[in-house]
Amino acid sequence: MKFSDDGFDARRLRSHGASVWRWRVLAALATLAAAGGVLLALAGMATLLGHPAALGPLNAGIGAASIFVLCGLGLLWGGVSVWRRCRRMRRGGAGALRMSPQLLKKRD
Repeated sequence: MKFSDDGFDARRLRSHGASVWRWRVLAALATLAAAGGVLLALAGMATLLGHPAALGPLNAGIGAASIFVLCGLGLLWGGVSVWRRCRRMRRGGAGALRMSPQLLKKRD
């Protein structure tokens, strides 16, 4: 590597983007919410299929099990959508050029 004294620094040409740790933490929380949604939905389904010992007396009836399934699916959907939004924001943010979703899948 050649060193010169003209004051040129190539590292200054690259812009330093904003910190992405906030999006990583939010993505991790969204992943935990999605996993919790899956577990909640599975516990409700177990009760509906005849194995009510999944959550003890909380979902002993069919109505409570149905509510657990719906809440679990809602939590799963919300967690996945927040995770995808955080992933997009980590990739470039609101003002950056975006790649098509097909190309983004191939690059990951």
